Amino acid sequence: MARKPTNKPRVEPRFSSDKETVRVSSKDRIGSTAAPKKPSIKKTTPVKKKTSKTIPSKKKKQKKRLNKKATKGFFLWRWLRNFFSRLPKIIYWGAVTSLWGVILIAGIFAYYAAQLPSASTWAIPERPPNMRIVAADGSLIGNRGLTGGKALRLEDMSPYIPQAVIAIEDRRFHAHFGFDPIGFTRAMVRNVLSGRLRQGGSTLTQQLAKNLFLKPERTFARKVQELILAFWLEAKYSKADILELYLNRVYFGAGATGINAASHRYFGKDAKDVTIGEAALLAGLLKAPSRYSPARNPDLAQRRARVVLQAMQREGFVKPGDIDIQGIKPGEHARHFRTGPDHFIADMVAKEARRLIGKTKKDILIKTTIDPFLLTAAHSILTGALDEQGKRRRVSQAALVSLAPDGAIRALIGGRDYSVSQFNRAVDAKRQPGSAFKTFVWLNALERGNGPNTIYQDKPVQYGKWKPKNYDQEFRGSVTLNEAFSKSLNTIAAQLTMEAGPKNIAHTAVRMGISSKLKPNASLALGTSEVSLIEITQAYVPFANGGLYARPYLITSITNDDGKVLFRRNHDVGVRVLEKRELSMMNAMLKNVVIEGTGKSARLKKHPAGGKTGTSQNFRDALFIGHTAHLVTGIWFGNDDNSPTKNLTGGSLPARAWHDFMSAAHLDLLPKELPGSPIYTAKVIKNVPMPTFRPSERSLETANMQDGLKGRVKEALKKKPKKSILDFILNR
Repeated sequence: MARKPTNKPRVEPRFSSDKETVRVSSKDRIGSTAAPKKPSIKKTTPVKKKTSKTIPSKKKKQKKRLNKKATKGFFLWRWLRNFFSRLPKIIYWGAVTSLWGVILIAGIFAYYAAQLPSASTWAIPERPPNMRIVAADGSLIGNRGLTGGKALRLEDMSPYIPQAVIAIEDRRFHAHFGFDPIGFTRAMVRNVLSGRLRQGGSTLTQQLAKNLFLKPERTFARKVQELILAFWLEAKYSKADILELYLNRVYFGAGATGINAASHRYFGKDAKDVTIGEAALLAGLLKAPSRYSPARNPDLAQRRARVVLQAMQREGFVKPGDIDIQGIKPGEHARHFRTGPDHFIADMVAKEARRLIGKTKKDILIKTTIDPFLLTAAHSILTGALDEQGKRRRVSQAALVSLAPDGAIRALIGGRDYSVSQFNRAVDAKRQPGSAFKTFVWLNALERGNGPNTIYQDKPVQYGKWKPKNYDQEFRGSVTLNEAFSKSLNTIAAQLTMEAGPKNIAHTAVRMGISSKLKPNASLALGTSEVSLIEITQAYVPFANGGLYARPYLITSITNDDGKVLFRRNHDVGVRVLEKRELSMMNAMLKNVVIEGTGKSARLKKHPAGGKTGTSQNFRDALFIGHTAHLVTGIWFGNDDNSPTKNLTGGSLPARAWHDFMSAAHLDLLPKELPGSPIYTAKVIKNVPMPTFRPSERSLETANMQDGLKGRVKEALKKKPKKSILDFILNR
């Protein structure tokens, strides 16, 4: 169909030169039947840009703030609404997670608990038995065993000890059930913040469980088992029992297990006598016994003790101002604990006790024959002698044995310093006795019919290739046996030995008490066969007791904690080894050695004494063995490497040390003549008592020369020369 023609002219599209905007309406699109409209043209105005100097008005700021608060409030409200709407699900899944967590923990506990023995068999392991060794007066000499001290009841300890341990190790000990979640959490937080393991968080009960049942290994399994056992301990025992077990089983360092052992180790006293400061120091050791040991690090131990005291103050055990923290100082005893002679005694006693009673499962008490006063005197005198003349005489060691006439060991020094060397030179060392062996040669001569006035010729002699010479390289011609003995003439000793035969001389020495194997040769007369100091001292005992054999002994009784007597020594009389004739003549000659012979330095002012000097080849060993009616004492000086001394003889340093020791030992004793000798005093003294044991005000470890010994010896030896060894000791 044809479109009708219109009379309107056609308008062609055009663009003006002015800025115009052309807009296309929906009618202008393809397919639109509407007639196109003339496009509207608007003039655009440039938009003014905001500059940085534009400042919003106060109203706009306030509106912005209100919008922010409204937005925050809206989001908070929306979060709370969402949270509470989801709370049932959170509770549900929290409960499910907790349940599975409990099941997992229970499974872990069950798994590691299954690796432990049956709970019905659990029991506190027996504490290793302790040997408590005491002197004749009951004072402590030492402890031997794995623990180093006996177990104590809680009431037998100083009250400051448990207070200090609880304050620093487990302040909620009486509140928790074996595991302290608060303390554990605090410890873990501190470990995380510090970046290293600083605190363990274990309770005292957990520590006890570890010490009693488990190996000291850092594993997860051990920690879980420790916790299981801690719960068992808390269920089975009271808090007091747990604390008592802990204090008796915990290690305090330096070989001391248990509080009593530690108290003696560091302070030389029983745990019941420990002060507040000492308890703080002991409790401070538990963190690291070696690091905080007052024997090794006294300053560090003191600082740690202050920390413990501050903890005690926080817990109310100590009131502020009750104690001066600055005044806590570790005792000197800690540094010198292992230097004393008592350790040589304790080692000997422990060895002998095992021989006498075998193994034991209970603590035992061993009473010995040791006199603490004499032991302290001997140690001080020998140490002083070495300090004064050791370098000049090139001598480094000394030993001493002092025996009662029945063989009881009253004092024994095994060496200069036990902490440096535990070798007992008085018992285990075999050295040449030198001329001290001549006593048995002369005794044999008397038993063959000779007498002190029998004449022999001091002249050059030769037996095979051996040509004995006297010390001074001189020969005196005709001499009596008494004079030859006091001057220690080697030529006469050799003649007497060859007359009797070396084997017969050896038999005489063995009969008197020598137990070492002797070489029956001509030089035996000069003491070339090696013997120990204790056995040659023992061989002189018959001269003091009237001619009876006496074996040295240390132990008088052994009892256990139940009071059961496991051993008691019988006081049997020894067999006679010396007849009265020979006893009287030998004591007369031994006295002459001290009065005008080689042993003049040993002469005592009031008490009759006899003895014999001894010097081995090349001055390697120097001895003096002497006796009174009360004591027999042997002293040796020498070097461990057997090197020669600088002209040290038995009549010099050993004789002077013997004099000083015996002077101290006889302070309270009445003079008594030697058996078989003429009466020493005008008045006959009958039933003279044996040496009495002086009760110690303090234990043996803390006794020293500055106490009773100093005053008593000074009073007895006022006229002694100023250059004597004893004066040096007393005045140093």
